[in-house]
Amino acid sequence: MTTLLLSEIVAQRVFSRLYIWLDLGFLAVLCALLLCKKRYLTVLWGLAGGILYMIVDYGIFHLATHSRSIEGGNLFWVLLWMSMSYGFTNFVWFWLWYAKDKHLLEWSLLIVVWWIAAPLLASTFGANVPVIKIMRTTGSYHGYMALILVLGYGAAIAYNLFQKEKSKRFPLLWMLSIGILVQFAWEFSLLLGGIRSAEIADWGQKITTLVVNSLLETNLGAVPIFCIYALVTSRFTEQLKKRDQKISFLERVQELNGMRVRG
Repeated sequence: MTTLLLSEIVAQRVFSRLYIWLDLGFLAVLCALLLCKKRYLTVLWGLAGGILYMIVDYGIFHLATHSRSIEGGNLFWVLLWMSMSYGFTNFVWFWLWYAKDKHLLEWSLLIVVWWIAAPLLASTFGANVPVIKIMRTTGSYHGYMALILVLGYGAAIAYNLFQKEKSKRFPLLWMLSIGILVQFAWEFSLLLGGIRSAEIADWGQKITTLVVNSLLETNLGAVPIFCIYALVTSRFTEQLKKRDQKISFLERVQELNGMRVRG
C-alpha cells in the first residue's frame, strides 16, 4: 500500500464530445428532479461543489501546479463541465447521505446507473464524434491532499475520544463509507466504460489510480462536509426556511445520529 500511495498517479480520460452533451442532459434532469422534490438546499450545495471543483481543477491543478494537459478540446471549458458534473453530483450525493434521505437508494441508483451507462452510450452513438483526451499527474499535490485527510479525520477522531456522550460523537464509519464510495463509484464506472486510463496499457497502473483516488481525493472532504451539513441544517430546512427552533451544532449531530435511512 505504501508503494501505491507514493507512486506517481496518472489520471487520464479519453471520451467523445457526445459524452459531454449526454452528461449535461443528465445534470439538467438530476437538478430538475431535486427541485421537484423540494431539495433546494441540496441543489445549492451541489452548485457550490461544482464551483469548488473548478477552483481546484483549473486554479490549482492547472494554473498553480501545471499538472493538467488536454488534447482535442479547450481546457477551460472541458474543466468547467467536468467540475460542474462531478462536483455537483458528488456534493449532492454527500448531502443526501448525511441527510439520510428517505429516497437515498433511488438517488444513489440514479447517479451510479448513469455513470455506468454514459460512457457506453457515448461509445455506441458517438463513434465518429471527435475525441478529447485530458490528463493530470498527482505527484505535486497528493501530499497536500493527504494532509487535509489527516487533519479532518484526526480532528474527528480526537473529538470522539473525548466526547463522553455517544450520541454526540461523529459518525466516522458513515463518513468513511460515503467518502470512499463516491469517488470509487465514478472511478470504477469510468474504468469499465473505457474512459479512465484508456490509453494506459498497464492494468497495475489503472488499478493504482482507482485505489489511491478512491481512498484519498473525495474522502478528504468527508469530515468538513459533515460539519458544514450539521451546521447549516441546524438553522435551515431543505426548503431554505429557518428552522422553527434553532439548535446547536452538537445538538444537530445528536439529532442526525438518532436518524435512520427511511423508505
